[in-house]
Amino acid sequence: MINTIHQPESLTKKQHRRRSKILLFQRILLITFGAILMAVGLEIFLVPNQVIDGGVTGISIMLASTTGWGIGVFLFILNLPFIFIGYKQIGKTFALSTLYGIIILSISTTLLHPVPPFTDDLLLATVFGGIAIGAGIGIVIRNGGSLDGTEVLAILANNKLPFSVGEIIMFINIFILGSAGFVFSWDRAMYSLIAYFIAFKAIDVTITGLEESKSVWIISDHYQDIGDAILHRLGRGVTYLNGEGAFSGDDKKVIFCVITRLEEAKLKDIVDEADPSAFLSIADIAEVKGGRFKKRGIH
Repeated sequence: MINTIHQPESLTKKQHRRRSKILLFQRILLITFGAILMAVGLEIFLVPNQVIDGGVTGISIMLASTTGWGIGVFLFILNLPFIFIGYKQIGKTFALSTLYGIIILSISTTLLHPVPPFTDDLLLATVFGGIAIGAGIGIVIRNGGSLDGTEVLAILANNKLPFSVGEIIMFINIFILGSAGFVFSWDRAMYSLIAYFIAFKAIDVTITGLEESKSVWIISDHYQDIGDAILHRLGRGVTYLNGEGAFSGDDKKVIFCVITRLEEAKLKDIVDEADPSAFLSIADIAEVKGGRFKKRGIH
């Protein structure tokens, strides 16, 4: 009888350990892929054409160009202080994931350095290099690490300066990208700015996905019609919340649901058809987990 009680618990623990190992292997695999993808963007596209990226990566490219050393050496050395800071301020998992990613990045750039560039066209190199770098960084960030210490510095500075993390990163990178004009040429500095913008957008797309989720809040007297239409025409579940108007004091029903970006236009049509004067608020969501929500397109 005792064995019967403890056996399922033991199996559950084994399943939990197995799942943890699978998730760890998946994280290592994706961080490896992200770091290699960034290395391809650097060594196959940007570096041979004297175009840089922002942050520690941009500084590493300029130092490698002026000293003749490999970019991988500077990527590893310059990021070490930020890994230590990340360990102290953010956590062990972040620090180890970042350290592993930067080691793979440094090794990959060294191995890819002798490989000839795919193109000598500056615009093509800038676009595809930015996409590869942004996608690689985004994959690593999604798996709990980082490939550039600028983000860590910006997070820490944000606590002491009256600026957002994004504004601090932008200021740092404008200074670094502007320095490319003195190290290389001003046209390379302008191409570097384009590469940085493309990489920034690629990071955003990689992290949030093409079908990024959005939260929707609707206040209407025709809440039942709107809720039924969302349920049957979009296939999305809705939740009715009780609210009260601060000015009128009237009881109101508030509709809450989560949709994808691709479903936003159709939802607006549904609301307009049922109640053109309805209050509608739509906001981006970084992550959705649990329940019956699944990302998919409109069928």
